[in-house]
Amino acid sequence: MSTTPRRVRWLIPIVLLIAWLGIGGGLGPYAGKLGEVATNDQAAFLPRSAESTKVITAQRAFRQDETVPAIVVWTADDGGPLGAAQRGAADRALASLAQDPGVAGRVSPALASQDGRALQAVVQLRPDLDDELPTALDRIRAAAEGVPGASAQVAGPAAAQADLSEAFAGIDGLLLGVALMAVLVILLLVYRSVLLPLVIILGSVFALSLACAIVYVLADHGVVRVDGQVQGILSILVIGAATDYALLLTARYREELVLSTDRFTAVRAALRQSTGAIVASAATVALGLLALLISDLTNNRALGPVGAIGIVCSVLSTLTFLPAALVLLGRAAYWPAKPPSTDRGERGTGIWHRVAKLIDQAPRKVWAVALVGLLACAAFAPTLTSKGVPLDEIFVNDAPSVAAQSTLAQHFPGGSGNPTVVIAEADRAEQVTEAARRTEGVASAGALTRAARPGGGKPFVVDGRVRIDVTLQDAADSDAAKATVARLRDTLHAVPGADAIVGGYTAQRYDTQNTAERDRTIIVPVVLAIILVILTGLLRSLVMPVLLVATVALNFVATLGVSALVFEHLLGFTGTDPSVPLYGFVFLVALGVDYNIFLMSRVREESLRHGVRQGVLRGLVATGGVITSAGVVLAATFAALGVIPLAFLVQIAFIVAFGVLLDTLVVRSLLVPALVLDIGPPAWWPGKLSRRLEETDHSEDERAPAD
Repeated sequence: MSTTPRRVRWLIPIVLLIAWLGIGGGLGPYAGKLGEVATNDQAAFLPRSAESTKVITAQRAFRQDETVPAIVVWTADDGGPLGAAQRGAADRALASLAQDPGVAGRVSPALASQDGRALQAVVQLRPDLDDELPTALDRIRAAAEGVPGASAQVAGPAAAQADLSEAFAGIDGLLLGVALMAVLVILLLVYRSVLLPLVIILGSVFALSLACAIVYVLADHGVVRVDGQVQGILSILVIGAATDYALLLTARYREELVLSTDRFTAVRAALRQSTGAIVASAATVALGLLALLISDLTNNRALGPVGAIGIVCSVLSTLTFLPAALVLLGRAAYWPAKPPSTDRGERGTGIWHRVAKLIDQAPRKVWAVALVGLLACAAFAPTLTSKGVPLDEIFVNDAPSVAAQSTLAQHFPGGSGNPTVVIAEADRAEQVTEAARRTEGVASAGALTRAARPGGGKPFVVDGRVRIDVTLQDAADSDAAKATVARLRDTLHAVPGADAIVGGYTAQRYDTQNTAERDRTIIVPVVLAIILVILTGLLRSLVMPVLLVATVALNFVATLGVSALVFEHLLGFTGTDPSVPLYGFVFLVALGVDYNIFLMSRVREESLRHGVRQGVLRGLVATGGVITSAGVVLAATFAALGVIPLAFLVQIAFIVAFGVLLDTLVVRSLLVPALVLDIGPPAWWPGKLSRRLEETDHSEDERAPAD
């Protein structure tokens, strides 16, 4: 071989490595800067076409000064009534806040509850406080604590926003650190080497840097929308996916090193054998995520392109940076361990040989037992409630805003602090207000006045429209309150000429729940169709793709069943966010198919050489270790979402982590191989491979089991 081609062979991986080092060094800071373009304003993530979303747009005209309300609530230390002296002290404390730099406009006086045991007041804060909001709330608490014999708490949108920002404060550092540490520990145990785990983690960090930089630019220009949830899922998804793809590639590279002493030949062979499976697997996840663009929920549509960008960057890093690093390191990548001396897993007595032997001896019994177990878990899926998480369960820890809202609800109407907002024609204000008051479940209703509060003057009219605030009797996050909103809409829509629309917190939850149910009925079939098309093209079969999709779908339902039991009886959740089942479906089905793609692409490869029976057994033995390791890594990375104290992310973390492990250890390891072995060549129908395998399998019956 001439020296020039050899220099070129070395030059390509060196250039790739330098390029990725530049990407990591130059774009790495964007992983931390992504929070600068993220928004945690939940009103921005409502259904586009929902009535409550239209109300948000309409009510902006009634904001004489853009503000964020904080609700101060006082209760007596001894649980008794609050006297006139305490009410006076509360008014003086509120008056002292009038000159506070964070307060906008006049502070309302303290109002007593009907039972006389609590006071409440609304303090309007400037909307541009951002990082200064917690400090402003601390000043409000300090002033409010000056009431003798009473305890003060702060509820309302401002307090909830501060708690939400604090919860997401760990996205940039803590979440990423926990995920990377978990991956490192698992890789060290898998490879028993030092260099290769570090190289794989470095590749995933480079992929995340590139993804965050792209998302940052798009979000800064308003092309995509990012919130704390999307930001956290992006980090976990990229780290998990990049590591999974790297495990598959390095496993093939290890095998090829046994057959060839030339590192370039080994890397080329590993790329040739694994690129198809990696790209097909990534396509299922990316296209599954892009199917979320069909959703009418803005946060679902936000996750779609952001997640797809992360997957593409993961594949790009795996197929360029990792091969370059493997070429430059050669066998030293596995130091201090050494690549195996056996060939392609055909000999040995490891755990996967024993699993293969078990399936070979009784395939029907194996898949029947696995199927019964999954169906038993799936039987509990209908008990999972996805109507939304109550306010007191949104945060896993005891958030101050949640405790304050609970106190407020004990002494004032359940909807206090979260009024239902009605926008209607001004000349029908009295009829609309009276109709609202007569509606079952409504505590009070009044038109907004120039003083920016209901009642006490003429209605504030903007462009011929008025705003009417309706206080509900039940807690704003309850099913009873949602039912009241539905009745209220029916009643007010029937007022002639009022053109009334109903929004507010409860209406937003009601609309989000209905939209999420609609999304599931549309997006689930679309995702399944996408996956079927990809599997059909990869495996060149119709029966096999249907079989694989059916098994991962069953795994998803079984996971929901187990989650229902765990959430209710172990974690104490009474429900899940409406988007949780859809997120769980997209991740579990797409990622579950990933592992089946890794397995069945290898089974197909081996079946072409040895027939279905030997192909299944050899494919399982060859991929068992790497796919199980990949599943454990992905489960660990998603489990890291649990460090963010929000019920939504904790629920997603459990569903995906448990579901991936169930898929890896039961569905992919037992159910699918046993089914394919039991079905035989017809599983590959109608392709040419099916006929070839039928001919090959005639001679397989006389062969001894492969162990």
